[in-house]
Amino acid sequence: MPLSEHEQRLLEQIERALVDDDPKFASSVRSGDRRIKARRRLQIGALLVLVGMAVLVGGAVAPSVPLGVLGFLVAFGGLILAVLNYRSATGAVEAGASAPAGSSASGRSGRRGGRARRQPLKNRLEERFRRRYDQ
Repeated sequence: MPLSEHEQRLLEQIERALVDDDPKFASSVRSGDRRIKARRRLQIGALLVLVGMAVLVGGAVAPSVPLGVLGFLVAFGGLILAVLNYRSATGAVEAGASAPAGSSASGRSGRRGGRARRQPLKNRLEERFRRRYDQ
């Protein structure tokens, strides 16, 4: 849904005020959407996997061990690149971010669907330490 002219002017004023107040933060925000960069890296990773598999098969057809190893390494590197950027590229919500602020994290709430609402490991360990220390 496009913005009206009034909303666009207000947005431009806010942007100018932000640049005036904190130019360093404004330049970091203006640098672009992180999801776009992550999607590009995900696409490059997928392309590297395909190229690596082709080189791997080429190394198997023409009995060349170094070519096969090179193909495997390229495919593996592409897979790592794709996996590391998948969450950022798809905009998936992180595990700790979806839980509401007032929810009780110290109690065991059951095993069903617990992965999506689970707190990060650091927070769980700190909470466990506090409970032991308080006893």
